[in-house]
Amino acid sequence: MSGVGKGIAASSVGTLLQAKGFDVNLAKVDPYLNVDAGTMNPTEHGEVFVLNSGLETDQDMGNYERFLNRDLRHEDYITSGMVYKHVIDKERNLGFGGKCVEAVPHIRDEIVERYEKASKLNKSEISIIEVGGTVGDYQNIMFIEAARVLKINHPADVIFIMVSYLPVPSSLGEMKTRPTQNAVNQLSGYGVHTDIIIARSIAPLDKKRKEKIGIACNIPEENVISAPDIDSVYDVPVNFEKDRLTDILLKSLNLEKRKGPGLGAWKKFVGAIKNTEKEVNIAIVGKYFSTGDFILTDSYVSVLEAIKYSAYAEKVKPIIHTVNSRDFEMEKSDYSVLRKFDGIVVPGGFGEKGIEGKLNVIRYARENGIPFFGLCYGMQLMTIEFARNVLGLTGAHTAEIDPQAPYLIIDIMPDQKKKMLEKDYGGSMRLGLYSASIKKGTVAYEAYKSRTIKERHRHRYEVNPKYIEKIEKGGLVFSGKSPDGTLMEIAELPRAEHPFFLGTQFHPEFLARPLRPHPLFTEFIKSAKKRGQR
Repeated sequence: MSGVGKGIAASSVGTLLQAKGFDVNLAKVDPYLNVDAGTMNPTEHGEVFVLNSGLETDQDMGNYERFLNRDLRHEDYITSGMVYKHVIDKERNLGFGGKCVEAVPHIRDEIVERYEKASKLNKSEISIIEVGGTVGDYQNIMFIEAARVLKINHPADVIFIMVSYLPVPSSLGEMKTRPTQNAVNQLSGYGVHTDIIIARSIAPLDKKRKEKIGIACNIPEENVISAPDIDSVYDVPVNFEKDRLTDILLKSLNLEKRKGPGLGAWKKFVGAIKNTEKEVNIAIVGKYFSTGDFILTDSYVSVLEAIKYSAYAEKVKPIIHTVNSRDFEMEKSDYSVLRKFDGIVVPGGFGEKGIEGKLNVIRYARENGIPFFGLCYGMQLMTIEFARNVLGLTGAHTAEIDPQAPYLIIDIMPDQKKKMLEKDYGGSMRLGLYSASIKKGTVAYEAYKSRTIKERHRHRYEVNPKYIEKIEKGGLVFSGKSPDGTLMEIAELPRAEHPFFLGTQFHPEFLARPLRPHPLFTEFIKSAKKRGQR
């Protein structure tokens, strides 16, 4: 089922094999017909993660990068939309020489080619390909068919791992294996034989269940890996090793064991999570939280994880609170609840809903000395708030919300205006890795300790050059700019005026890693930690 942990399982397998000294690559298949993840609502599909190349992807790509501690390529992400679009465009250009183009073999073979291309370009010894969705989904049958053909092409070189959920109905109190047996049987009907089963459940599997699954699914008992619910996803690789998953993988792939770097650094990070007692309270003020009667934090997963990495590095436990910005849109809103937070983050987003609430929260953080970190839209809004309430530019706004505002502090980038008129929304923003120059003597320079940085972007709007001089004279410092000085990348207040009031036009959370926390998040956490120790 969706959300069972396939992405974390794939990431953990990659981490284990990398620890043994193998060059590993991870690729994600999303069966939807969107060409990429860029146009999807975060509350429906979770966070959109951006690669260095600018490709907008599923949030699992973020998990892959964080677990492997390296950047992934454009080719490591595949959607049905990409595949069908490529094949149809090729047909329109007579690329098939007048043949009748069909799902089999043309779509299937295109998928196989993409699987192999990702491995070849990364020069990986082992490629891990995650097929999204659920066994039985109509959408992913073609990707499973492509995997079957891959096995035929490389009979001694391909194995199949299935992640399956074993329910424990509360009325029975017994773990049930039948859904897993049925899923394996259905995969067999597609011509795919399951080699390893990662069995997710609320509790560890006992020997009896492993035996039962092994016999019913025609695999050795030891190839059933227990994956119980745990406190942290970063425990998963360590947990898998209890069932000797790495040895089973290498045996299944006919590979000799190696002496790699090991899991020492990873275990040290996991230990920091468990052994941290001092707390720091961080508020994430956003609007992509509600999904029916439930709270969805996946919309901001990279932000949440970036906060954790820096907090653990600073030996504090982050207590993260989700705050709906719409609760602060009224004049009589109770802002005193914000006082309990040691730091406030306003992450990226789009559209008008909840914006006035975010602006009010930013003003409160600025005026009351609460460490504040604005990401992308959050940086744009802190600039607008400063213009309104410090510079007295009443009605200052962003062209995204009010194109007729008297002071367009944030305006659409010139090259984007034509795209918007033509309704060219997909993959057309400023996307991917760009360089920026950092001003010495600023909070940003204190964090990066470098004059030049590279960060990932995802936006259409920028600080309007028309107001930059006025804003800087008013006291807001643009400590990071594009190399040619035209685009404002980082805005901040000096330390003398505020402990930490900083925003970035880019998304630093996309480059935060468990073993390599992002310097700006770490600087933010340091300030929040000081506030918490008052």
